[in-house]
Amino acid sequence: MTSLILPNHDGGTRVYTLSASRSWAKPTAPLTSRRAYAAAHVIPETTADNTPGAPARLDWDATLGYRHELWSYGLGVADAMDTAQRGMGLDWAATQQLIKRTGAEAASVVAAGNPSTAGKTVQDLVSCGAGTDQLDLATLPEGTAGLKTVLEAYREQMAVVAEAGPKVILMASRALARVARGPEDYLHVYSTLLAEAEQPVILHWLGTMFDPALAGYWGSDDIAEATATFLSLIRAHAGKVDGVKVSLLDASHETALRAALPDGVRLYTGDDFNYPELIDGDGTRHSDALLGIFAAIYPAASVALQKYDAGEPAQARAILDSTRELGKHIFSAPTFYYKTGIAFLSWLNGQQPGFQMVGGLHSGRSVVHLARTFELADQAGLLRDPALAAFRMSDYLRINGVNA
Repeated sequence: MTSLILPNHDGGTRVYTLSASRSWAKPTAPLTSRRAYAAAHVIPETTADNTPGAPARLDWDATLGYRHELWSYGLGVADAMDTAQRGMGLDWAATQQLIKRTGAEAASVVAAGNPSTAGKTVQDLVSCGAGTDQLDLATLPEGTAGLKTVLEAYREQMAVVAEAGPKVILMASRALARVARGPEDYLHVYSTLLAEAEQPVILHWLGTMFDPALAGYWGSDDIAEATATFLSLIRAHAGKVDGVKVSLLDASHETALRAALPDGVRLYTGDDFNYPELIDGDGTRHSDALLGIFAAIYPAASVALQKYDAGEPAQARAILDSTRELGKHIFSAPTFYYKTGIAFLSWLNGQQPGFQMVGGLHSGRSVVHLARTFELADQAGLLRDPALAAFRMSDYLRINGVNA
């Protein structure tokens, strides 16, 4: 068995012995009992600047290869989302390329007719975020002019997604949070966009633990009042809403919202802490999934969904539960740095050449935090080549002064 020395929070070290590798079967038919999108990260060129404010330069082979890996396990991809560092290093120029390239790759998967994606459309395989991050908040006008500017920015991004082929995800907007004066402004902007949408979209409600700039979204800091506004929008435009992705990390709120949604509108859980019970459901309703943690646990997530399809819910739930501690750790406060853990696991598993992130975000977590990420991933059976992962982990620790 492979062993290595890991650091502790108290400054000491311990010997850690890796578990045996685990095999996760890929599906031989499309997943049907739950609809699931893994929110994928992006992989930069290792020789790019990759510092805060620098234009993003992506390693397209590695970035798109990661998406093919997710598709091979029967999962959809949620792209150009916060996991892809929207608003945290991925600029609009690179985002447009990401949307177009991922749409084209999804079309090639549909054309190939693989068993795990048979009968799927491009929109089944990929949904992409449309927001307003091309705007400069420092020059954003106030009042009606500001709302008009936000609308035009959303329209521009929605058009890019629609032309590329993926389903549109209407992301929460920092610009709208800044200029909106109350619930009526949110309803005006979103109602206009939904009326203009050619196909049903996914609405995204992102909590402040993921982005503090979104405080007071839907016109209130009171979650109950904000939810009432959110529901009024959905009920008025139910035919244009495929589903809602809620990232508030509050299972009881999600369960109540799920029960209140109009028929035909899905609840895509964005709760990276409580996803096992929310996906499992309460016997009457369950949540579908649009999750950042699925980008880290996708082999286990796929097998769990295969178990639901096979009528084995207890086994499915047990698999999801086995990944919970890893999810809690990766998404621990400050939660918006969860992308660092996902990229770190991608590197450990050999899916990118270096542990780099656009905007320098690879520095967003401590050495001890990432050592614990390695340990929990091993215990969940999510290091596909433990020897390679241990080799890279040892190199990372040595370079950062542990065991030097």
